[in-house]
Amino acid sequence: MTESASHQHPSSLTYGDVKAATDRIAAHIRPVSIAPADEVHFALEYLQHTGSFKARGAQNFLLAHREAGTLPAAGVTIASGGNAGLACAWAARRQDVRATVFLPTTAPEVKVDRLLSYGADVRLVGTEYADALAACETFAAETGALASHAYDHPLIAAGAGTLMEEIHQRIPGLDTVVVSVGGGGLLAGVATAARHHGIRTIAVEPENCRALNAALEADGLVDVTVDSVAADSLGARRASAAALQAARQDGVRSVLVPDAEIVRARRDLWDRHRIAVEHAAATAYAALTSPGWRPASGEKVCIVLCGANTDPGDLVGPAR
Repeated sequence: MTESASHQHPSSLTYGDVKAATDRIAAHIRPVSIAPADEVHFALEYLQHTGSFKARGAQNFLLAHREAGTLPAAGVTIASGGNAGLACAWAARRQDVRATVFLPTTAPEVKVDRLLSYGADVRLVGTEYADALAACETFAAETGALASHAYDHPLIAAGAGTLMEEIHQRIPGLDTVVVSVGGGGLLAGVATAARHHGIRTIAVEPENCRALNAALEADGLVDVTVDSVAADSLGARRASAAALQAARQDGVRSVLVPDAEIVRARRDLWDRHRIAVEHAAATAYAALTSPGWRPASGEKVCIVLCGANTDPGDLVGPAR
């Protein structure tokens, strides 16, 4: 593992990091589309390359290492429940770099197939993200491959934060941005940029995938059990230090939603808007019906729909 990948302090994310990432990756990603919907705006980030916001962090990570001359011949490696691996493999192919991706055996087949289509060397290990991560770290140590991370790295989080820069430019007078939280890379980047612009952040997690909420409660990083319909994307056992740092700032609120509401929200996005997203993206939308938070009258809200790497087959049958 290279010095720059393993020894940066992930809790040191600044708005300057997000701004630098915005300039670095602008020509390599799709600008986010914004759609007004009823009383809120949707940020349609599931239209991003590879189907999720993760493409932003992956491009920032590899481009920064290329600029620094620290991309090894052994290529890049990552452990991912799916979306970060897809983004890493896509960005690596764009940069003509080898990618070795470790996933738990529980990863959806649609994500594995897409990884293979990007030319990645896919290795399935264990049943949880933590198992895949351990195997990835061993691989990096043995081969010298550059270890990326699904969320816990300043370059990854800063890349995710570029989404907030675009949202800020496209929605004048925005009050609040709502994001789903797994390990917290998206939250760390978005909340850092949002705070700079005077916008508050609602951090939404499934009730049974609450790594960030539990860390706030314990006033420190803790391991949690992972059991949710959205666990394939939000199933981090522990939040990142950068996410906890961001969530402790003024203007960030942690909200939990039950799985039943996530499923309902995903179905509602399809039935009312013909938007087919994964459960992780629907988690943010589910916050609108959560007793933990309600937008105030006249509050201008943007909900980030962060990914669509899902099998939409269960959306097209009779309404449940």
